[in-house]
Amino acid sequence: MNNRGQFMSTQLKSRLQGYVQVTKPGIIMGNLISVAGGFLLAAKGNVDWTLMIMTMIGLSLVIASGCAINNCIDRDIDAKMQRTRNRVTVTGEISIRSVLIFGLCLGIIGFTMLAVFTNAIALLFGAIGYLVYVGIYSLYMKRNSVYGTLIGSFSGAVPPVVGYCAVTGELDIGACILLLMFSLWQMPHSYAIAIYRFNDYSAANIPVLPVAEGITKAKLHIVLYIAVFALVSALLPLAGYTGIAFMAVTCATSLWWLAMALRGYRHGVNLQSWARQVFGFSIITITALSITMALDFQLTAQTSLLTLVNL
Repeated sequence: MNNRGQFMSTQLKSRLQGYVQVTKPGIIMGNLISVAGGFLLAAKGNVDWTLMIMTMIGLSLVIASGCAINNCIDRDIDAKMQRTRNRVTVTGEISIRSVLIFGLCLGIIGFTMLAVFTNAIALLFGAIGYLVYVGIYSLYMKRNSVYGTLIGSFSGAVPPVVGYCAVTGELDIGACILLLMFSLWQMPHSYAIAIYRFNDYSAANIPVLPVAEGITKAKLHIVLYIAVFALVSALLPLAGYTGIAFMAVTCATSLWWLAMALRGYRHGVNLQSWARQVFGFSIITITALSITMALDFQLTAQTSLLTLVNL
């Protein structure tokens, strides 16, 4: 291959990597675990593998679309943050128009797959989550309100609900618990990132809680949200959707996460190191719960731990 051919090959590879980058693969992979968890929880061992694969692919494309369009919207903010200033939408390596078209195409394909292979409820939740993230959160709340994280938490909680509803075709108590549980998890997870990346968020003038109202208040909210998250997570076994194993895992991980959050009140604590640990363990917690609820499903509601306690 001559030098020109090598240059073109390198340029094409760089361009393809740029398109992959704007879809935020890490976010997609994290959401795939929760989608699978919700799907397998609802399937209760009777897995339609075609439906599961198509649901995961379709929703992954929808998430990738939202992330790509979010990169277009956030390019001015990203330019001010050290973590994001090298994104292709900031450097101009790929034009905003190209990324926008790419994102829209991904969304059309993803929503079409959900429409063809799943059901109206799963499609509706996917659409609502997308509109909240791209429209309400990215276009307005993230830039203008301290409640942006709360609004964004809803869209982050949608994937496991889509997986669950793809099987059941209805919004039942289990789906509601998943929605609330994953929404609550998003809050301390996001606040920990904001503390760890405080200088970036401050430079970009993003009114997240640690920047807008102080790290002390953010620490309190992290502790409170983890505590409520632990209680809500316990509703899955108490309502008969999962069993003893899930209860053991949720108690162990949530209490450890809560203890880790409380360490933020120690005198002389390194806040950045502490926030990074809280963030890291949040991922371990939600991954462990997603895997456990996929494996420790209950076939009938009669096995509810709440019923056993009442006896």
